[in-house]
Amino acid sequence: MSTDMGMNGIKELERRGTVRVTSKKQQQKTANLLIYIFLIAGSFIMIVPFVWMIVTSFKPLDEINTYPPSFFIRKPTIEAYLELFRIIPMGRYFLNSLFATTAITLANIFFCSLAGYAFAKHRFFGRDKLFLLLVGSMMIPWQVNLIPSFVIVKKFGWLNSFYGLIIPAMAGAFGIFLMRQFIMNIPDDLIDAAKIDGCTEFTIYRRVILPLIQPALASLAIFTFMAQWNNFVWPLVIIYSSKMRTIPLALSVLNGQFGTNFAMVMAGAVVATAPVLIVFIAFQKYFIKGIALTGLKA
Repeated sequence: MSTDMGMNGIKELERRGTVRVTSKKQQQKTANLLIYIFLIAGSFIMIVPFVWMIVTSFKPLDEINTYPPSFFIRKPTIEAYLELFRIIPMGRYFLNSLFATTAITLANIFFCSLAGYAFAKHRFFGRDKLFLLLVGSMMIPWQVNLIPSFVIVKKFGWLNSFYGLIIPAMAGAFGIFLMRQFIMNIPDDLIDAAKIDGCTEFTIYRRVILPLIQPALASLAIFTFMAQWNNFVWPLVIIYSSKMRTIPLALSVLNGQFGTNFAMVMAGAVVATAPVLIVFIAFQKYFIKGIALTGLKA
């Protein structure tokens, strides 16, 4: 009889354990379902303005002003885009932004990775204190640097020029921090082996470090490109001629002078947004990997 009671007890424990595991799985499924619903709702909220922008840019004006508004286009047209490039020199503004942003991005990739390599793998006097000072500078609001930067650029004679747009932004504390965090994960043995083979410091940087930090470089490239492409305040401060305007300044002028022509304003917004989307889609895989490996997601 005692044997039967023991068997029944074991079966009861197994049943309770099975029920507990099933309950945990159901809770996990419910949690995953809520997360997916939240993400889908967030994606929908983020995508709708972009879809509306693109749809409106292809609508004729009379169709834009109809009520209630609709995502459906009855008579699609590219007149807004033709008018955009005919009335204002949008091509010139686009090339100005593309040149300045590309130059700043390439400069940040080079200088920040070089500085990150030095902070991560070389020992020199005051290295840690200097790095802390560098990281601490990220807490200073950018508005504080605006007037000193303007005075310096003016003294160098770089107002209303690509020098003033590009040179002050060629390296940043965030980029150096990002590169250092990534390079610290590279084993020192690889660098020591390269030194034994007779490589110089720059050769080690070029042939050992750079190939191993491509995800971090892609992340830095996307961050820098997006920030500089959308930069409005600094070009507004130092640029005063029409031919040197960038895309954000052009959109401001477009919105001020042709604000009633919603189709043209939206066409300008599409032209301004397209390069950022292309860069992000092209480097998306490296971007996610770089964010995960450098620990920025936390």
